[in-house]
Parts: sequence; C-alpha cells; structure tokens
Amino acid sequence: MNEPIEEPGIVVRAMRPDDAGRVLAIYQEGLDTGQASFETTAPTWAQFDAAKLGRHRYVAAEAGPSGEVLGWIAAVPVSDRCCYSGVVEHSVYVSLRAQGRGVGAALLSALIASTEEEGIWTIQSGVFPENTSSLRLHAKAGFRTVGVRERLGRLNGRWRDVVLLERRSPRVL
Repeated sequence: MNEPIEEPGIVVRAMRPDDAGRVLAIYQEGLDTGQASFETTAPTWAQFDAAKLGRHRYVAAEAGPSGEVLGWIAAVPVSDRCCYSGVVEHSVYVSLRAQGRGVGAALLSALIASTEEEGIWTIQSGVFPENTSSLRLHAKAGFRTVGVRERLGRLNGRWRDVVLLERRSPRVL
C-alpha cells in the first residue's frame, strides 16, 4: 500500500517516527482497559520500533489540518524460520474516543493490502473473548476463529483465554 487510504474524515498513512507519542498513548489507553493485551505498560518507542516490521505499520489520522492520530496497526513476524516467512501477527489499537468511526476497519484494510503486495499469506492475532468489538471487526475483515487458547496467561492475577484469529489471503498462494 503506497497511497494513503481515505475514509470519510480519516486518512490512513504509513506510520512515522513523529507519530510515536500518540501511537504509544493510544497503545497505553488500550492496555488500561484490560481487554487488549497481557501487557500492562506500553513499550518505549525504541522497543516498539525494533519489534515491528517497518513495511507494515500504519496510522489512521483525522483528515484536515489537525491530523491527529486516531489509531494504529503494526505487524511482527511469527517466526524467523523461512517456512513461516509469509505469516505475521498484528496488533490494532484505536483511541477510545474514535471507536465506531471505521478507524479499525480502515487500518485492517491497509494492512491486508500491504501484506498481500509483499506475498504474506496469513495474518493472525490473539484477542481476548471479552473484546467483542475487536472480534466483530476482524470477522468483517475476513478473519476466522482458529480456536480458543484456554487459560493462556494471567493478567492482574486472573487467567485469560485468547481467541486465535487468522486471515488467509485469497491472492497469495
């Protein structure tokens, strides 16, 4: 995906280093809900930057002069083994005040386009079953439930299940 995607009032573009503050703030906002991740504290920008694939990072921002970042999406390889070179895991976070505006759908669309352009055949993610809005968002984008990993880890002393989702590209064979 080379050109920005534009939704009404929203522009999706490649993530830049100057987006770091807002990206990490949105990340922390999601973590604070207790429904986004086993993590409780967003990483530093250096840690985030080192972990995420440079080619598959996008932000959704307000169209117009403010350009405020409303959400982000990024991917990581699932393994360094060559047989998994076409499989990535993604994270998508939308500011609480921007939810319900199509931000998540626009970000997933951008990620799907960029990964397919690069020959990636599977995008996967793990979502807490209580995060029903994320499960609906992913289903609308063509993700399927692979299964539920029961009691996968503890968050704040409580065992949590994780729904494993994947989207297989119909274009990359």
